[in-house]
Amino acid sequence: MSSPERKDVKDSVRHFTPAWFAINMGTGAISILFAGFPYGSNSLVMQAFAATFFFLNLILFLVFTLISAYRYIRYPDIWNIMIRHPVQSLYLGCFPMGAATLISVGVNIFYSDFGFGGPTFLYLLWAFWWLDVVVSAVCVFLLVHVMFTTQQHDLSRMTSVWLLPVVTFIVASSTGVVLASPIYALSPYHAHITLMVSVWMVSIGLSLALMILTIYLFRLVVHGLPEGASIISSFVPLGPTGQSGFALLLIGQACTKFFPFEGSSSSFLGGADTGRIINVGCICLSLFLWSIATMWLLFALLGVFTVVRRSRFPFRVPFWGMIFPNGVYANHTINIYRALDVEFFRVWGALYAAITLALWVVVFSKTVVLVRHGYIFEAPCLEGINLGASDGLRGVSGLSTPATLPQSIELADRSRRLNSNR
Repeated sequence: MSSPERKDVKDSVRHFTPAWFAINMGTGAISILFAGFPYGSNSLVMQAFAATFFFLNLILFLVFTLISAYRYIRYPDIWNIMIRHPVQSLYLGCFPMGAATLISVGVNIFYSDFGFGGPTFLYLLWAFWWLDVVVSAVCVFLLVHVMFTTQQHDLSRMTSVWLLPVVTFIVASSTGVVLASPIYALSPYHAHITLMVSVWMVSIGLSLALMILTIYLFRLVVHGLPEGASIISSFVPLGPTGQSGFALLLIGQACTKFFPFEGSSSSFLGGADTGRIINVGCICLSLFLWSIATMWLLFALLGVFTVVRRSRFPFRVPFWGMIFPNGVYANHTINIYRALDVEFFRVWGALYAAITLALWVVVFSKTVVLVRHGYIFEAPCLEGINLGASDGLRGVSGLSTPATLPQSIELADRSRRLNSNR
């Protein structure tokens, strides 16, 4: 197994992939877990930890966004290469999901707990949420369309990373419902719109996710477990199942507050019991999704154990893909406890939140060490492409004209297949 290549600052920027935004997703999940931890809830200590992780996440998000913007402006050909890559392009979904965690913590901690900024701050977060919805819609519809029309996919090499573009709608949905409740006190009309859009998004996101999970299960049965570091993606299914279950819990709780709609002549929207009925249905669906998430958790643990026994693989940025799904599962479990008042979910949710925090510490420490030495910056979509000594990619052999781009993509894909650890 070859050691990773040490890179200077220029090469590090060239190899700064969208997968880095998985760090924002994972760090944001830890912040959310501190904000909602079932023991010492709403204590100043927990709020302080949640705020600390929020500001760390915010700084990282801004830095990653600036580096990414510079990367694609300075080396514009990389965008075309990356968007055609059947794996790297899917990590674009990490950008809106990382931003959504910032919005959620901003509402729960800074506005709801401390009253920071008043209505102006809340509506600023609402505006950011609408922007996040637009970016998520681009990921769900356009990026999935690119998978249909531009990229080449093979069932035998499929991983659950296929879920990343569609999970964006589920994460944006839960963030929308988090916003809807405090907005209701200011404007029921705006809250109703936010709730309806959130229901629309979670319906589409969950439907697509369940379709992809069915294909993924078939792939595992026919072709076996993913090899090498790809086995880490086995935790990704916890994301859509756990987050959609959490979103449904919030939707049910919001409906008990929002229904009946004032002035509505509809027997559904104006019904006195509509909110309670929807809440019961949402809790049942949430428990169903928690059971599915637990099933995928067991499959993931067994898969990782099996692959690790056969081989070892180096640490890479996609390892961050473990943090957010596990954090989502813990948060979902904790909120089921709050909905049912069953002690099992409280204990298991708190324990799993602690495990997720420990996992974050290990992965963060490894990342800091490798960033310091420049070893972790790798873009698989650029493998086999000679970047040359020039500052940009234009004019470099293999990228001088658009007609030669597919050959470069094919060469990069062939090189990736030859190295199974990447």
